[in-house]
Amino acid sequence: MLKSARKQEKDPEGRMPLVEHLRELRNRLAKGLLAITAVTIVALVYSEELLNFLSRSVPTCPKGVTSDGGNCAVVTFNTLMAPFSTTIQVSLTAGLVVASPVWLYQLWAFVAPGLHRNEKRYTYAFVGAAVPLFGAGAYLAYLILPVSVKVLISLTPAGSANLLALNDVLDFTLRMVLVFGLAFELPLVLVMLNLTGILSGRRMAGWWRGVIMGVFIFGAVITPTTDPVGMLALAGPITILYFGAVGFSLLNDRRRRRANPDAELDDDEASSLDLTPEAVGSVEPVSAARALPEQATGEYGGTSAQRLNGYDDIT
Repeated sequence: MLKSARKQEKDPEGRMPLVEHLRELRNRLAKGLLAITAVTIVALVYSEELLNFLSRSVPTCPKGVTSDGGNCAVVTFNTLMAPFSTTIQVSLTAGLVVASPVWLYQLWAFVAPGLHRNEKRYTYAFVGAAVPLFGAGAYLAYLILPVSVKVLISLTPAGSANLLALNDVLDFTLRMVLVFGLAFELPLVLVMLNLTGILSGRRMAGWWRGVIMGVFIFGAVITPTTDPVGMLALAGPITILYFGAVGFSLLNDRRRRRANPDAELDDDEASSLDLTPEAVGSVEPVSAARALPEQATGEYGGTSAQRLNGYDDIT
């Protein structure tokens, strides 16, 4: 009964009214929040294992050993509320990440009916490539985290202890994962700009010197660490992905030119015209017809059947 009532609320063109859109948005948001809440509760049960996993990059000191210099570090909580707030933060982050397929699907199901067929195709391709690229960047960040942490704590002078707050370690880890994951999406953005006709592969190839320099500067500035390991680990794969995007764009431009030679022209740019004159055929004789029947019959008594009162017409 509820589904039939909702169908009756649609107008003759099949569009839903604003109230129905808001009701659908509310239901999909509720489903997404329910999935996040369920995963967050499960993450609270295994919060200790999650904290150990995320802080594994820190070379902790054995029990009974005080940190001396840059050999190891002691992970601590520096405030009374730090254990509680850190546990909630880690559990909520796990809920958002693990439940992302559910709430992303709900978001897509709400937006998809308003998209055209080609827009849906581009969206599927973008999401299908964005997820593994982000995962690869996050995994690479987790691999180089121990090296980056060791480089940073090695600068501690002898006789000093490294007391690291756990929330700072977790913030550092999540920042590295997000930076690497989002940076791996940059070549995908270039590919999508090429597919939509905004950016050509030839123009992208002409930028390679500036892009390489910009990628290395970006890697040095955006990574939380100050060591060259993080910069090289981020800039190297992005450079490879950039040239992969350039190669794909060049092939796509070649395919587009075969289908339509004027595909790469701007909206205000005229296409080339073939101004070669064509041969003119033989002229066919055409008999001239009289404008009025009276001119042909001489009904009004002219000097001949072809003239009327000495004139060619009756006026």
